[in-house]
Amino acid sequence: MTQPTLMVTIGDELRPLVEARLGSLAQIQFLGDVPAAQRQSALAAADVLFCLRPQMEIGDDWPNDPAWRFVQFMSAGVDHIDLSKFPPTAQLASNAGGFSEPMAEHILAMALALSKKLLYNHHRMQQGVFDQLSDTGTLRGKTAAIIGFGGIGQATAELLRLLDMRILAVNRSGRSDHPADLVGTLDQLETVLRAADVVVICLPLTPGTVGLIGARELGWLKPDAMLINVARGEIVDQKALYDWLVANPQASAGIDAWWVEPFRHGEFRMDYPFLDLPNVIGSPHNSPRAPGGGKISAERACDNIARFLRGEQPHGLLDPASANMA
Repeated sequence: MTQPTLMVTIGDELRPLVEARLGSLAQIQFLGDVPAAQRQSALAAADVLFCLRPQMEIGDDWPNDPAWRFVQFMSAGVDHIDLSKFPPTAQLASNAGGFSEPMAEHILAMALALSKKLLYNHHRMQQGVFDQLSDTGTLRGKTAAIIGFGGIGQATAELLRLLDMRILAVNRSGRSDHPADLVGTLDQLETVLRAADVVVICLPLTPGTVGLIGARELGWLKPDAMLINVARGEIVDQKALYDWLVANPQASAGIDAWWVEPFRHGEFRMDYPFLDLPNVIGSPHNSPRAPGGGKISAERACDNIARFLRGEQPHGLLDPASANMA
């Protein structure tokens, strides 16, 4: 029986890993190995596509009627990809949770730094202020609302539980096999936000989550609450967040996901000077970046392709109608 064909459009650095994990299940082709004149036909004939930024990687060679039955994206977020370009019969899968461990560590680091006022006190010491009697906060025993309880949210919950934090989780189904004190849906968002000391945003950007956290939702938070966003900037209303942070100086925010970023928009830009606020810590959306993290993420994506090739149910399947943002 002829093996299915897997077309890989990502860089050559993944070749050893892909061949080791999938070589027995599929005929593997790397797009860079295919002569330019044959690329469109080779792409069209593939059964499975493994890609990161397909529009850029494939470009003008995009086939008119590809035979793709399964498409695995390397990234967890797919809002930068036009899902309508893919065959309606193809199964599309994100690499959900592919970067969960380093992102969970980043979330914890931001939460601790904000709670302990590390950056604030560092800057004061640079100015010669040595305030040994100033109070810092604690996360122990507090309540965390994790909005988006997939791989990232679950990995974050595991770390926060080590500090005896109460976990209130929100996902689409309101169910999870992962331990939490409460698992609800977005219908319970107000209840969850009102109870939270720390809010973690780690759900996908979809038409339904744009502006999910606005002035009303921020108004539900405690005046000293902390909000950390590692997902997408557009999930939180930019002006509303800035106004809330100014009006509530005891509140704080850790921003890793911004509204205009180089990877998706070609530049970094803010409409409000968040980084001038003493109650904000920012990072350049590098929460997934850690030594070995790319390899682990690629392994998980390959394992998901293997599930499809073995006739099993893949993880991270997408509904193009509700997920498409591009």
